[in-house]
Amino acid sequence: MPSVDSHKPLMLVDIDGVISLFGGDLGAQVGSFHSIEGIPHFLSATAAAHLLELIEHFEPVWCSGWEEKADEHLPHLLGLPAGIPFLRFDRSVGRANAHWKLAAVDAYAGQRPLAWIDDALNDACRQWARARRAPTLLVQTEPALGLTAREAALLSEWASELR
Repeated sequence: MPSVDSHKPLMLVDIDGVISLFGGDLGAQVGSFHSIEGIPHFLSATAAAHLLELIEHFEPVWCSGWEEKADEHLPHLLGLPAGIPFLRFDRSVGRANAHWKLAAVDAYAGQRPLAWIDDALNDACRQWARARRAPTLLVQTEPALGLTAREAALLSEWASELR
């Protein structure tokens, strides 16, 4: 299980569109197809390698509708550490234009610095990030590319600036 280090910023990681790629030319990507609970996923080896490097600077948290399924499948398929915590989500948010993950993210993060990697960040997320007192970085990925060297460099630089 990854150690919890409250001195490191949180790194909230979505899966679909960040690690599990879709759309575009997947044949040009490094990774492999897997059937996960009967659903085909192309898992990016590139994204997994970047996450492994970033864990040195961040405390990772799964921020995905996969919830506990992330830890059941991704560690052995991608060589990621087991035991990364995950967020649970209320599916009936009910606020107009609110991102469905915001309540869980806000409750989990409290006032800790955080970087949130997701392919579906919206204006509600950006507004929320600007209003936070703690340092907050939103990193939007392209679903066909996932977490690339560009985003990984941005995350690494941001974490270095916080130290």
